[in-house]
Amino acid sequence: MTGSPFAALVDWGTSNLRIWLVDSQGAVIGERQSPEGMGSLEKAAYPAVLEAHLSALGAPADLPVVIAGMAGARTGWREAPYVETPAPLVGLFQHAVQPEGLSRPVYILPGVCQRGGGAFDVMRGEETQLAGALEQGLDDALFCLPGTHSKWALVEGGQVRRFSTVMTGELFNLISRQSILRLSVPEDGDAEADPDIFDAAVAQALAPGFALTSVLFSIRAESLLAGQGAKVNAAARLSGLLIGAEIVAIRDDLLRHGKAYLIGTGKLTRLYARAITKAGGEPILLDGGLLVRRGLLASALSLFDHEFKD
Repeated sequence: MTGSPFAALVDWGTSNLRIWLVDSQGAVIGERQSPEGMGSLEKAAYPAVLEAHLSALGAPADLPVVIAGMAGARTGWREAPYVETPAPLVGLFQHAVQPEGLSRPVYILPGVCQRGGGAFDVMRGEETQLAGALEQGLDDALFCLPGTHSKWALVEGGQVRRFSTVMTGELFNLISRQSILRLSVPEDGDAEADPDIFDAAVAQALAPGFALTSVLFSIRAESLLAGQGAKVNAAARLSGLLIGAEIVAIRDDLLRHGKAYLIGTGKLTRLYARAITKAGGEPILLDGGLLVRRGLLASALSLFDHEFKD
């Protein structure tokens, strides 16, 4: 049994929008998803889009809303300035902003930025998933969030201590579609279809002296020189080299922690899990949708408690 609606929790990404109506315990009363992400909306469109979905869910007119993700970007609904690392995950709600002219309370959570040592980086949305992981007791851990732009985040004492964004997915698309390797990597290539080839490529990337740019062309050469009946999967090899090169950069953290918590689902996450295992770490898979709800709910509970006390 679920209780009465407590809040609407919104994950507003670049491509998609997800809304959950929840009670005060986080039980989902109703949910909706649509392709109305930040990338397809003008600033003026956000209130109407939000209200249309809340109406479809039967949300009360005064139900508060807590939003994470790209709605808080500079080109989103209203900019929620970044919180700089080291960023306490439990305090994100303190930096929420409220759009003006609305009939209901709406809070947009901030992202996190990094400047130290010239390692400039930003995230929006992932920090709320990390806050959800914190609710599961993971206050000292290494996290990986696979995607077109993967994120690696080190959380210590409940704070995002440092993080990095790696353009592995975008590089795979660019190299396989726009470079000479497009002649060897089929558009429907399946990196997961040949795990032995993927694993061998990861091992090559993890070996001492590896230099990515010096081995990429070998993928094209292999497809030209392989004899009849030879097992070739250029997609698996390219993916293994790129993901392996990504993991080399964080291997010290991985070996120190022993575990890497993967936030994601699907084929790409499974490939990262294989590569992490090959590098000597233990991958542990977490449900990203569940984590973002937990992170949003924690902020909602803190926001409303804070306002009540004020």
